[in-house]
Amino acid sequence: MSEFVFGTHNAAFVQAMYEDYLRDPASVGPEWRELFDNGKLGELPIIQGAGSREQGAVKAPASPAPVAPAPSSPLPAPPGATPITGPAARLVANMTDSLTVPTATSFRDISATTLDARRKALNAQLAASGKKVSFTHLIGYGIVQAAKRFPVMTHAFQEIDGKPHRVDPGGIGLGLAVDVEKKDGSRALVVPVIKHAETMDFAAFHAAYEAVVEKARTNRLMPDDFAGGTMQLTNPGTLGTVASVPRLMKGQGSIIATGTIREIADAQIITITSTYDHRIIQGAESGMFLRTLDHLLQGEERFYEGVTESLEGKGAGSREQGAVKAPAPPAPVAAPAPSSPLPAPDDLKYVAAAYALVRAHRNFGHLAAHLDPLGSEPPGDPSLDIGRLGLTPEIMARIPAEVLRIYVPGQTLA
Repeated sequence: MSEFVFGTHNAAFVQAMYEDYLRDPASVGPEWRELFDNGKLGELPIIQGAGSREQGAVKAPASPAPVAPAPSSPLPAPPGATPITGPAARLVANMTDSLTVPTATSFRDISATTLDARRKALNAQLAASGKKVSFTHLIGYGIVQAAKRFPVMTHAFQEIDGKPHRVDPGGIGLGLAVDVEKKDGSRALVVPVIKHAETMDFAAFHAAYEAVVEKARTNRLMPDDFAGGTMQLTNPGTLGTVASVPRLMKGQGSIIATGTIREIADAQIITITSTYDHRIIQGAESGMFLRTLDHLLQGEERFYEGVTESLEGKGAGSREQGAVKAPAPPAPVAAPAPSSPLPAPDDLKYVAAAYALVRAHRNFGHLAAHLDPLGSEPPGDPSLDIGRLGLTPEIMARIPAEVLRIYVPGQTLA
């Protein structure tokens, strides 16, 4: 029996499948049946009181010798107390076990203005195809790209022969936390995995994402869909949660949580957290990972251009099965004069750079202010350098101030 099945967030879901199997093996799919048939020889873990079972079908692990009870009688159960059994008890056990993982959490507030604008532009292109790109599609793909830069976020801790070891999986399996409704109307969390996400362009990632979520919501997940996770994405922001510090299960290196997009001082902000195993991942590494994710979502390193090219089938790593057909781009036109609006292919890129510059001035502008009455030069900050962002005074003069939704003197960013 694979360890991942009963030792992760998926445990309650799999426990319920296992109980159905014990009552009627034909009630589960052949892949699950084969897994559980083989698991009989491996002493599958059982939560007592989980439902009817055939006696002797599965041998439960040996329990330690009972400890003599304390002289005083235990307190009676208070009114309204109900025993937690079955899949819920499995979840209780795993959550309690997760407390043995020493974690820390990094928080980062990220401007979502560019993310929102680019998502709307992509969906306008995809309207004819019936496809849609969500915030989570783009954030999830950005997480994968940032993890390629900082693969330590995918590492796991494991004790081997009593000695601590760092396990490098050699790839990125992104687990997606999906809330599903079970047959009895109750809800459960399952975490199917997009395997080898580091090899995918955005079109392939989008297709794989949609495939595993659809299987989760139609109760068609197979055992293999849970395997291979190295980091996890959860999105409590869909419920209005501002920020979250989720539990990190054993065998995982990090779990990334996204909050709801909210308005702060006329700017759209999203809080993203990174909770990590502090035995193998340090705070600086988590912080740099989130910083890289922030830069990508602001449009640096041609992030959105790569997404667009992938959806149009132009990306070098695009996959036929994942490509989403977009309308043909318009025929190129002559570049406008310097005083005219920005050229269409570059306008969003420069606007994104302008947003990054505005954000840098909000955070570090005081470092460039001449405040010393003796005239010493301020230290400044590299993020305030317009050349680093690909901006020039001429480009800034062509960016209307109104699109930035901020007050600046004059009609343009310059």
